[in-house]
Amino acid sequence: MIKTSYEFDQAILPAGFSLKTNVLLRFRADMPESPRRNLNLSLVIDRSGSMAGAALHHALKAAESVVDRLEPKDILSVVVYDDEVDTVVPPQPVTDKSALKNSIHKVRAGGITNLSGGWLKGCEYVKKQLDPQKINRVLLLTDGHANMGIQDPKVLTATAGQKSEEGITTTTLGFAQGFNEDLLIGMARAASGNFYFIQSIDEATEVFSIELDSLRAVVGQNLKLTLELADGVSLVDTLSLAKVSQNNAGQPVITLGELYEGEDKLLGLSLEIFSAQVGELPVIKLHYSADVVQDDIIQSVSGTTDVVAKVGTVEESALASSSHIILDLSRLTIAKAKEIALDLAEHGKHQEAEQTLRVLVQDLRDKGLNENFEIAEEIDQLEYFAGRIAQKTLGNAGRKELLDQTYQTMTRNRSDLAGRGVTAGDEVYAMPIVNEVGSGVELYCVREGGKLRVKVMSDGYDSTKNVQFPRSIRAEGAHYVVEGLELSSDGFANAKGDRTFYRVRGKITRFAKPGQADIFVAPRQSKPTSTSKASKGPASAADLLTTDTVNNGILVQCVKDGSKLRARVVSDGYEPDWNMRFPRSVREEGMLYVVDEVKTAPDGKSYIACGEIKRFVQPNITN
Repeated sequence: MIKTSYEFDQAILPAGFSLKTNVLLRFRADMPESPRRNLNLSLVIDRSGSMAGAALHHALKAAESVVDRLEPKDILSVVVYDDEVDTVVPPQPVTDKSALKNSIHKVRAGGITNLSGGWLKGCEYVKKQLDPQKINRVLLLTDGHANMGIQDPKVLTATAGQKSEEGITTTTLGFAQGFNEDLLIGMARAASGNFYFIQSIDEATEVFSIELDSLRAVVGQNLKLTLELADGVSLVDTLSLAKVSQNNAGQPVITLGELYEGEDKLLGLSLEIFSAQVGELPVIKLHYSADVVQDDIIQSVSGTTDVVAKVGTVEESALASSSHIILDLSRLTIAKAKEIALDLAEHGKHQEAEQTLRVLVQDLRDKGLNENFEIAEEIDQLEYFAGRIAQKTLGNAGRKELLDQTYQTMTRNRSDLAGRGVTAGDEVYAMPIVNEVGSGVELYCVREGGKLRVKVMSDGYDSTKNVQFPRSIRAEGAHYVVEGLELSSDGFANAKGDRTFYRVRGKITRFAKPGQADIFVAPRQSKPTSTSKASKGPASAADLLTTDTVNNGILVQCVKDGSKLRARVVSDGYEPDWNMRFPRSVREEGMLYVVDEVKTAPDGKSYIACGEIKRFVQPNITN
């Protein structure tokens, strides 16, 4: 039922040495024409004020697209939350799709973020319909931090683990740049679910589609491995994101979660091995088990695989290791290096973090892996992150991209999830600009599936091929002029050595056509405030000007606090329970406002609304 295979990064280990080596284990459920499992699904969507406008519109359109793809035997519930939790769709079979989508379409943005309340309500609904023969899943989407209800990440993560033990899996989706990636990744890992970083709001439907495809493809769950290590072998590290524990015999037990149809589950292990003599060396007796679909019901299967290394002379080992390269294992090694580098940087060891990435880049080049396009892309990512870390300018967006790339590579084996990142590096703004192509070649940068790709515009080249290009100067919509291009043979991806992508030769400049505005003149700066004085209001809220966009303003909501009406900040980055000096004449319960500026009051524990106040109205976004 489960096929297993393995490969070492060294085809032959040198005899007589104690050395560190990596092994890649592959698992695949062999399920010919397995029936699709029905879903018991709850969509839990953040509708807090920071989602107002296009963000919420795209999130709701993504939810409606899920409805379109469900079937009558699937169970769906939809929960939305801000400071309050509301049920938009109670648990029910998906029989009237028009009615379900109409209910979702009516959702409007509100106040602050009670993430725990919304998520727990979704878990409650899934539990009510819990069926071990179904995929029981909560999809939690948020663009902000939990700032109401249960806020402690440790409590939320531990609770996600408990829900998983009850049979309820949680997938988390972080929207834009305001969410807490450590919390969402922690919850997804504890709950044996997936995590997605939705970098651009118009990607929401695409990412929901990837998750729904994954749920449809689940053919096995609870894949668990026990490693019986041979004498002289020790486990140094795991190169995949997995739960690692020990059994009563002190043996490592690794939980890998779900198996997907047509997708290998990968486990990379870093081992310390003493290779005493030439011949075959037993390394691991691998015991595995999983719950898989068999004869239309879930059954537990198990098996054992012997992992054996080949040991030869030093000369044999050198020849073998120079020609035996595993791309999947290299990707895991890259992801692990990113994880290590980020941890070092966040502990103030920026130079050591940078060196970790640059040493790996050189190692990959020495092995010739830069001739594979995807690894060459990874090398550009490593150089980009190394530069940001060295300059201490990784930032919020860079951190999210780095963690997302690490997570996706170490948990899934899908090229459409690996290497995602669309943030423009600051270097693009400082590039020299030319107004004509001349004898050069024109390129342009586009966003494809959450990645920035560079393509050729000039005649005489294949516009369908990718261009290997520095990650630090990619920006969506930018045009460039380079001196020339050369074709590169990707022998690792194609046994025939067909030339599959271009490399840049010579100087790179940014191209702006004469008479056209340059859209990359400088990074967008915060809007200067019109005044730093405390806001004054008209006679009533009805006299306020209205707006349907927040832009660089601050979103504020009026809420009932006992017998009083209080103004509270909704936008992320502020204390949600601090009181605010705000004109009483315009306070109406539940109303949303946009103010120019919010300052901390002299007491250090409240805010002052400054500048102009406008009443926020929900934008009328149509299909």
